[in-house]
Amino acid sequence: MSERIIKLEQAEEDTQKGRYLTFALDNETYGIEIQHVIEIIGIQAITLIPEMPDYIKGIINLRGKIIPLMDVRIRFKKAAKEYNDRTCVIVVDIDQMSVGLIVDRVSEVLTIADENIVEPPQMNMGYPNRYLKKIGKVGSEVKLLLDCNKLLTEEEQINLTQAI
Repeated sequence: MSERIIKLEQAEEDTQKGRYLTFALDNETYGIEIQHVIEIIGIQAITLIPEMPDYIKGIINLRGKIIPLMDVRIRFKKAAKEYNDRTCVIVVDIDQMSVGLIVDRVSEVLTIADENIVEPPQMNMGYPNRYLKKIGKVGSEVKLLLDCNKLLTEEEQINLTQAI
């Protein structure tokens, strides 16, 4: 019986392999592995929490579960932007913690073949981009593929857990 469950889990992982939910911040398109995505919702009323970093906008109550919200624009040191009807929250699982990622707009789910995924260039400018895992080539476009598990450091996760 357990062997059957393992095979089903492997089959599910295989169907998600190479699949990315893409979203936009300004003119850049980012992707996160679909296996991390729990759901996508519209922006809603946010409850502020005092003494949080500026990129943590607060919390929401999503069907009885408290979810902290991270504004990805601010996390990536982009200028803040007023939320509108295109603004979305991508609820993801980061090390078994649900976090809502506020993005300008969600684009689509793409399958990117392994041969079209490359390492980011090594620019050696003293600024390692810890969020960027790979780069996906889709036609003439590039998609910046993020490492969901690195959007929050271990310390930030602990602080968030304690705050909520």
